[in-house]
Amino acid sequence: MISKTLLLRETKSNYKIMLIFLAVLTMYGSMVIAMFDPKLGESLQSMAESMPQIFAAFGMAGISNTLIDFMANYLYGMIFILFPLIFIILVSNRIIARYIERGSMAYLLATPTKRSTVAFTEALFLIKGCFALVLYVTVLCITVSAILFPGELDVGRFIILNIGLFGVYLCFSSICYCSTCLFSDSKYPYGIGASLCVVFVLVKMISQVSEKAEKFKYLTPLTLFDATGIIKAESSGYLGIVILYVIGIVLYGIGIRYFSRRDLSI
Repeated sequence: MISKTLLLRETKSNYKIMLIFLAVLTMYGSMVIAMFDPKLGESLQSMAESMPQIFAAFGMAGISNTLIDFMANYLYGMIFILFPLIFIILVSNRIIARYIERGSMAYLLATPTKRSTVAFTEALFLIKGCFALVLYVTVLCITVSAILFPGELDVGRFIILNIGLFGVYLCFSSICYCSTCLFSDSKYPYGIGASLCVVFVLVKMISQVSEKAEKFKYLTPLTLFDATGIIKAESSGYLGIVILYVIGIVLYGIGIRYFSRRDLSI
């Protein structure tokens, strides 16, 4: 079901991209956590009130009296969404469609490896990349919090929050993966899968700017990731996580099934 050779090859081909994004997330994650100070809550709230639309667009409009609320506002509202999305777009374009476009898929399928095995292995590689990002930011934030603010972070809730974050990555990566399975030319996955994910992020930002635009939140799956609801253990927050996982699994399944049966011009 899995080609270990192909999985290892993809890992070697993409580890530098992974390291770059881990470095970026390390920088932003550490900086934001270091800024936490309950005494500055009123100052940040004053800044948010002076620029309400900008703060709201990036999901930073809430009041943060605890460390986990602060991290949810300033990291999980946009930073831990946008940068991993760029990683997903870059990596998803480097699998399947690129092999077909360059003609190397013919050599790959000429081996005893089944086409479904190739599709499943590529999907597993992308999912593993997303999981590695979530696992890294989880450990990073817990470690930095323990060093700078020992005892301040609710680790249990924080881990659940990151389980929800993985749901977002799974959903976005499945959209890009499914797109790359549907088209042979790499420009189409960029044009459809990647663009759709970017539009979802922009719609989320617009929906947070004003009450009039709030109805647009129903047009993006990002609304299903309710960080505040997850931290407060609300059932709607957990339900959103489940739906994100279901979307991801279904789209990955569609992509694998379609690629396994499609007529490739190679």
